[in-house]
Amino acid sequence: MNALIAKYFLNLTDVQQTQFDALDALYTDWNAKINVISRKDIQNLYEHHVLHSLGIAKIITFTPNTEVMDLGTGGGFPGIPLAIMFPEVKFHLVDSIGKKVRVAADIASQLGLKNVTTAHSRAEDEKHLFDFVVSRAVMPLSGLIRICRKNIKRSQQNPLPNGLICLKGGELEEESHLFKHTTTIWNLSDFFSEEFFETKKVVHVGL
Repeated sequence: MNALIAKYFLNLTDVQQTQFDALDALYTDWNAKINVISRKDIQNLYEHHVLHSLGIAKIITFTPNTEVMDLGTGGGFPGIPLAIMFPEVKFHLVDSIGKKVRVAADIASQLGLKNVTTAHSRAEDEKHLFDFVVSRAVMPLSGLIRICRKNIKRSQQNPLPNGLICLKGGELEEESHLFKHTTTIWNLSDFFSEEFFETKKVVHVGL
């Protein structure tokens, strides 16, 4: 079992442990063919990508049958780690770059993740409704909200209001005050002790 994931998530099943362990070989293999993760950063896969994605699991435990869209998933972050963590939640991974979607789809398939679907498309063209949109995209919050507002269900079934949950860095208070939606910001340094997380945050915007 990967020691870093085990350090912060104590109650994983054997299946989940095996799936998390498999990520290293799968992403290393794909990264040799396609630059999914920067060559310098692949050695930090678990800290910078897997655990970072799981920061969302520290602020919400999704109700079974919740539907989540991962906007700008790249090679599958945060969607694939979250899909391992929440096997009874449906994740739809969307990206406009086809080769990255192929990576995410193949890794989900090799892991046996039945709760993951993928789409090579622009998020603006996605018509389905979801409880949440998650993202590690670098776009400003206002842009993310503009794109995904149309995709948020009205009916509620989770402890947090339906909306956007994104992983961001830097100072967000000023950015979050530019719009009227209810916004909550968590510091990932409150959950993870590694230096990488000192400036990293999870932001929830109720839509």
